[in-house]
Amino acid sequence: RIAASAAVVTDIAASDQAVYGVNTGFGKLAKIRIPRDQLVQLQRNLVLSHAAGVGAPFADGVVRLIIALKVASFAQGFSGVRVATAEILVNLFNARVLPQIPSKRSVGVSGDLAPLAHLAACLLGVGNASIDGPVCTATALEQAGLAPLTLGPKEGLALINGAQVSNALSLAGLFAAENIYSAAVMAGTMSVDATMGSDTPFDARLHEIRGQRAQVELALTYRSLLAGSVIRESHRINDERVQDPYSLRCQPQVMGACLAQMRYAAGIFGDEANGTSDNPIVFADTREILSGENFHAEPLALAADAPAIAIAEIGAMSERRIVLLIDTTISGLPVFLVKENGLNSGFMIAQVTAAALASENKALAHPASVDSIPTSANQEDFVSMATHAARRLTDMADNVATVVGIELLAAAQGIEFRAPLVSSLPIREIVDELRTKVAHYEADRYFSPDIEAVRSWVHSGRFNRAVSALLPSYSGSS
Repeated sequence: RIAASAAVVTDIAASDQAVYGVNTGFGKLAKIRIPRDQLVQLQRNLVLSHAAGVGAPFADGVVRLIIALKVASFAQGFSGVRVATAEILVNLFNARVLPQIPSKRSVGVSGDLAPLAHLAACLLGVGNASIDGPVCTATALEQAGLAPLTLGPKEGLALINGAQVSNALSLAGLFAAENIYSAAVMAGTMSVDATMGSDTPFDARLHEIRGQRAQVELALTYRSLLAGSVIRESHRINDERVQDPYSLRCQPQVMGACLAQMRYAAGIFGDEANGTSDNPIVFADTREILSGENFHAEPLALAADAPAIAIAEIGAMSERRIVLLIDTTISGLPVFLVKENGLNSGFMIAQVTAAALASENKALAHPASVDSIPTSANQEDFVSMATHAARRLTDMADNVATVVGIELLAAAQGIEFRAPLVSSLPIREIVDELRTKVAHYEADRYFSPDIEAVRSWVHSGRFNRAVSALLPSYSGSS
């Protein structure tokens, strides 16, 4: 399929037919016809001129995902590139040659032009890359045994067109969101037990009559994680509290809604990964090249806004539970979760850290897809901002990883204060594992390393085991 579409491009390049991207200028310059003897230079110039990104480079994992998605797009056979061009991307991936792609510039339309141009420049031996450390791209290719590529007709455009950067960032953000989501479910369950909250709000009947599938699944998860808790049984009868605060008892409703948004987004991201967002499109069976608009990343922009809002909600609710834990009038636990309070401040400022990060995410969660700014002299006058929508997801997830990590520390501290009463087996296992990383908070100590340790733990994906059936990338439940 790849070779057949490349043959169509080769034939058109040798003819007198004017086809966008093969023998014309680009964008506002599309009406300018390019002579046949300048077609190779045309594609090289396109890549070099569009490699105009700024900012810190993308993480290595994101770059590898970008390459994989571009190869998957070429494999559809609609881009008109040669097999050798697709193969050099595969070789880059396997040799772990990673172009240094600046993280800022794309507006998510006409493809992710600037960041993908930095990927394409690497194939030409231009720019910077890493292979066991940062080097110039020419050196990286030489070390990997790869020769720089001479672009054929349309190949520069095919390399820089498409929404692979936006989708790679979206997928990376989704994976990070899944890690913090599963940790937040566990932390929220622990907080219920640490505050001697009720499991009645998780009764299946309450959720089944509403009919929200994710909410029903979450209620079952909370019931399962709390099952067998001696702490819960100790106050099941004659508890003076009629209802717990919302951040405890409304977890299935809120976390179920967040999960539904993540599943929706996962479906969009998956569809995009398995499709073609190039332009123009080569149909080898009819020997046609059609200009289309699949490069427009509006589906990704709207979809990336959904987990952004969900991530913000997860962090905001977790922060509220931290407040419950440190407030002795609600939890019945020692003030700020430490003995000899007054002499010790305990979790006082850890909660402030959580509050600051939760509030930062409220600003970051503003929908990016509602923004648009004209580009290319108004030829590209309505853009998606998908790259920005996706790029912030990992930063937001990192903020929430810290918030949820602090909740894990606080909830574990609270559960230990309930001794000799013990929690459920799943919660005891988490507390025991936590204590291999961070000691019980007996008295004030330098707090930052403890928070960093649990933040990394949340990011590790360890908590996904308990809820893997819920997560879209594990279960295909999107």
